[in-house]
Amino acid sequence: MNHILPALVAAALFAAPAFAAEAGADRAPPSKPPSAMTPTEIKAYNEGLPQTHPYYIKCRKMLEIGSLVKKNRTCYTNEKWKEVIAQGNQNARDTAEAMVGKAVNSN
Repeated sequence: MNHILPALVAAALFAAPAFAAEAGADRAPPSKPPSAMTPTEIKAYNEGLPQTHPYYIKCRKMLEIGSLVKKNRTCYTNEKWKEVIAQGNQNARDTAEAMVGKAVNSN
């Protein structure tokens, strides 16, 4: 009896990702850019999608440069966020590599 409960829990944990993947498998990408969608539209679109789904829309508020209070809302799908983050990381690497050797003061 004591061995059955852990086995059932393990089976449920393995089945959950498969069920979640099937839940949004037939979902199409959003018809308009997520940043142009209202929060209500985004909530309706995300209904039933797991947060790890490639088309799940996530929004972030970022401070506008030069303002102490104004924030811009940026929304992308998980798929697009991966691309944006990868591009930002690549830009940072390129900048760091370009600066190597130039910061040395030669007399």
